[in-house]
Amino acid sequence: MKIVEPSIEVYFHYPSRVTIERDQKVTSDPILPEPFLERVGRTCYKSEDKITLDSAPKFVRMLSKRGHKAMLEHCFASVKFVCDRGASHEAVRHRIASFAQESTRYCNYTKSKFGNEISVIKPLFKKEESFEIWQSTVKVIEDAYQRLIENGESPQLARSVLPISLKTELWFTANLREWQHVFTLRTSGAAHPQIRALMNEALDIFRYVVPSMFGDL
Repeated sequence: MKIVEPSIEVYFHYPSRVTIERDQKVTSDPILPEPFLERVGRTCYKSEDKITLDSAPKFVRMLSKRGHKAMLEHCFASVKFVCDRGASHEAVRHRIASFAQESTRYCNYTKSKFGNEISVIKPLFKKEESFEIWQSTVKVIEDAYQRLIENGESPQLARSVLPISLKTELWFTANLREWQHVFTLRTSGAAHPQIRALMNEALDIFRYVVPSMFGDL
């Protein structure tokens, strides 16, 4: 049994302006989220002539505060979460989003590529005694899982004994409007402590890259 620290990776999908010249040479110029959202939003008002080098943050902040949320759906970001199954069960409830998750149906944790063991995320217990209870229980579960595999059961059936603490990797892709909604819910005091910690870490990155949309969350 291996105890793994939860973690995140954040990827912004920067829009690119693609041009193809007559000799079929393709060029791509990446555009940062705020300038791109300004370009999209100003189409509605035909006010592209007001675009300056520093006008994007103010314009995008205006869209967000006035509720013109549809404009914010034109940019996307993906976050890779390394978390336990409990946190992933909460994350995949969000819409509109796309998910890709490590599958316990097809991953056989008794194989060498997984170190011949399951990986788990340590719960945020307040007492050391609670951790010891959890650790001994998970060890029993790991032994049961290995015995089921040895007995000829497939991973998709043997997984029935695996714990909520099982480490999983989850890709979560959504547009920036949806990420605003996700962060509002999952960084609140009512959110589960583990997913709140991960979402706060991700929110710090979103604040840095797109402050006009996430700076006030």
